[in-house]
Amino acid sequence: IRSARAHGVRAASGAARATNVEASSAYLSAARGESERRGLVDRVTYRHGDFVDLAESIQPADVVTLDRVLNVYPDWERLASLSAERSTRLYGVVIPRDTLFVKVVIAGINLAQRLGRKRVRAAIVPIEAFERNLRARGLHRCFSENVGPAWLVLLYRRG
Repeated sequence: IRSARAHGVRAASGAARATNVEASSAYLSAARGESERRGLVDRVTYRHGDFVDLAESIQPADVVTLDRVLNVYPDWERLASLSAERSTRLYGVVIPRDTLFVKVVIAGINLAQRLGRKRVRAAIVPIEAFERNLRARGLHRCFSENVGPAWLVLLYRRG
């Protein structure tokens, strides 16, 4: 779960427990703070690190979500594969839309990253390859919605 608000909403919506895996200590701290604010911290396990590195130790879950991470992860296919394998029921992602506007924005972000000598780069996740990856793991799209000019929300169901 990528945002503290989303994390709190998922736990507050009735989940008995949740695991939050986050590479950013700042995001993890914000998520923990939001859980505390909502009185849900006892239902959440927090794991700091790269999901790909931790995947073997992460228990399967009914719902797995990735919020705006696939497009900046160096090996999105591996992250998608490993996280999809942990989903027993639903798998949700938020990725950038494949539009000219988004491509221009990403080019600007990547230029700024390069000039700032930062390693992170953004990209458009190729939807056909992404969905082929998920179908190979038994997941099929059941919902999609464009959110604003930049984001695409996708939900997949197992079976």
